[in-house]
Amino acid sequence: MPTFTDEQATHYDSRITRLVPGYELLHQLTNVQLQTTLADGAHILVVGAGTGKEVLALAKLNPTWQFTAQDTSSDMLNIAQAQFAEHGISERVHVHFGPLAKLTQSADAALCLLVMQFVADNGDKKQLLKDIKALLKKSAALYLADLMRPETTFERDAQIALCAQLGLAEAGQNYMRHNLENEFYPLDRMRFSELLNECGFAQPKLYFKALGFSGYVV
Repeated sequence: MPTFTDEQATHYDSRITRLVPGYELLHQLTNVQLQTTLADGAHILVVGAGTGKEVLALAKLNPTWQFTAQDTSSDMLNIAQAQFAEHGISERVHVHFGPLAKLTQSADAALCLLVMQFVADNGDKKQLLKDIKALLKKSAALYLADLMRPETTFERDAQIALCAQLGLAEAGQNYMRHNLENEFYPLDRMRFSELLNECGFAQPKLYFKALGFSGYVV
């Protein structure tokens, strides 16, 4: 699983919108569901919080929400902490560098957006889901978005073509093509549902789809 160090961390936010079609819409749809379903004082676990962009957006929606921002990249979390301080929300966010297994704070909801695709299906994906499940309160929802296995023979080519339209340079397109084939561990829908069931989650409900990327609530 990549840790996004140095320039990868610094330029992550400016690059991700050119790599994931509908990136901003995915987060908008996720956030409005949290806004609709969570009460004041809720605690939200953000898995793979990165530079803190998700937390910042959610913190604006409700000034009483508290957060745990977890990541395995210290460089990304350093950027996040600076952002939290700048926006005056540091007291509302527990920043955790390292594995989820060391956390004890239970959550009213969890986000795991564009994270699990980096985790191999050799037991590691299942462990990640089990660790999240252990931190969720009863009936708490998990919002999970990932790169899925292509459903057509041309889906990956279409992804790259759209990213080019979004401003991704040719070198970036070539790099992305390599990564899609070699650096990710996408699941098909059947295996995805099977893993969730094995970890005690309900049947996933699709709320976002943009070519190879899908978002579910479970």
